[in-house]
Amino acid sequence: MTRQTPKITTRTYDSQAFESLRHGGLSSVLARIYAARGISNSTQLETALTRLIPFNQIRNIHLMASLLADAIEARRRLLIIADYDSDGATACAVGIRILRKLGADVSYLVPNRFEYGYGLTPEIVDLAYTTFRPDIIITVDNGIASIEGVKAAKALGMQVLITDHHLPGDELPDATAIINPNQPGCPFPSKNIAGVGVIFYLMLALRAEFRQRSAFINNKEPNLAAFLDLVALGTVADVVRLDDNNRILVQQGLKRIQAGFACAGINALLKVAGRKAQQTSTYDLGFILGPRLNAAGRLDDMSLGIECLVTDDAANAEQIARQLDALNVRRREIESNMQDSALSKLESTLHAENAQIQSAYSVCLFDHSWHQGVIGILASRIKDKYHRPVIIFAPGNDGEIKGSGRSIPGFHLRDALDLVSKRYPGVIVKFGGHAAAAGLTILAEHFVRFCEAFETTAQSLLTESDLTRVIETDGELVESDMNMELARQLTHQVWGQGFPQPTFNACFYVVNQRLVGEKHLKLKLKKVPANGASVSESNNISYDAILFFHNDLLPDVISAVYRLQINEFNGRTTLQLLLEHWSQAEVITELIS
Repeated sequence: MTRQTPKITTRTYDSQAFESLRHGGLSSVLARIYAARGISNSTQLETALTRLIPFNQIRNIHLMASLLADAIEARRRLLIIADYDSDGATACAVGIRILRKLGADVSYLVPNRFEYGYGLTPEIVDLAYTTFRPDIIITVDNGIASIEGVKAAKALGMQVLITDHHLPGDELPDATAIINPNQPGCPFPSKNIAGVGVIFYLMLALRAEFRQRSAFINNKEPNLAAFLDLVALGTVADVVRLDDNNRILVQQGLKRIQAGFACAGINALLKVAGRKAQQTSTYDLGFILGPRLNAAGRLDDMSLGIECLVTDDAANAEQIARQLDALNVRRREIESNMQDSALSKLESTLHAENAQIQSAYSVCLFDHSWHQGVIGILASRIKDKYHRPVIIFAPGNDGEIKGSGRSIPGFHLRDALDLVSKRYPGVIVKFGGHAAAAGLTILAEHFVRFCEAFETTAQSLLTESDLTRVIETDGELVESDMNMELARQLTHQVWGQGFPQPTFNACFYVVNQRLVGEKHLKLKLKKVPANGASVSESNNISYDAILFFHNDLLPDVISAVYRLQINEFNGRTTLQLLLEHWSQAEVITELIS
């Protein structure tokens, strides 16, 4: 098993969709980009709130809204039980903020992952009961697998309303009501909605229920669009697929942030990260704000992150944001040490003369010193390097170890764990998750047996070709399209999981290169003509380019995968190519600078 050399391919697209988009007014470049992402008509690119899928398509949503309205009117005590990641934190904040605006007596509790683990467990139900004495528990971004937790809550006289988006198991909890687009019989077409999206939809239904009860005759009706900044953050940070509906939620949330209407917590997180609100992008949500929020749940208590998002006090929000930023710095240090340890452990295993390990289809690693809150990130790093399904384990409680997994295309991780649990009864204590990411608990004594079972399952579901990383691009750009106009058009679109930001590939002459910031390469490139002509025989257009975290000089001619980027520096705005991958090109021609 060696570090993967990726295969570069060009995305295919439907010709009829391409023509439809062209007739709709898009340029050929944009038409092929969108057609390759499943867009067949230009209306799919519209992001007005009126295009959101109606909430009434979610199964049980009217029932749950009615139950909540009754509870609010009767002044019953509500308690939100949240997950400890960014999706759970933003979902909790949306629920708390809107329910309080609607007059609810509502508090929240988020399990500490090191004491209680994930979801509505019997232990967290006991804590909720003794601390808050709620009449109704509302789960956000969890609960669909909480069979025993719901039983425990009902035994104590509490109702449970489950809002979740995770895939259900064979049995559903006996809750008072469940809304989850992925539960059997739910017609809601966006199965990719995040947990924060589900609770937002419930709040839309609850507002409609209060409208029917004439609750807003003497009171101002809340503008729920004001909370889309939180919905956008949770949706992007949870890496759910950006289908048409999710893109609307994210785009509308970004507009609010960029216009200066974000909540105090999001503004504070942007400030401590040195980002400008008006330039916020999905990158900032997923890679700048999301990790800072997640750091609370990984290393400390996600209550800190939730408090940042529910406070309206800007000074308090900034103080909490600085704490989250410090936790994130610590998280990166722990992750770096764990990655060095994991790679060393993996390399020593691979260097053993064992052909079975050398040809492994999966990676499972465990170390007593690893931090439970960081194993998911480590699994992602190892997955990216070796392009295999990866599960990383850290110590749990009472002889258990906790695992966090990340997967590759073609291997549905949650379904694979389901197969392991059925084929090898008793090996897995519990599990849950998605196609790309999942978590599980096993007994430490079953680690070797689980690794063997998981590898056998991986070999039965994957082929050798699945183990080669593929970089998909949108093909080559003619030089007339390599301009600021196209860069701006691409910048204004929402890109993310399942709707990837466009990349292009070409061969370039490296005309000039220098090191900046001691770890990045600043480049001047000229495109190699398609016919292999020398630079002197082609036009003289050169492009600024940047290659981050690379300090070795490149060869004279490279094949590169790149993105168009708008670079703002010293008051100047210029086009820049951001290199994402390169290799030495087999082009023999004269290089003229």
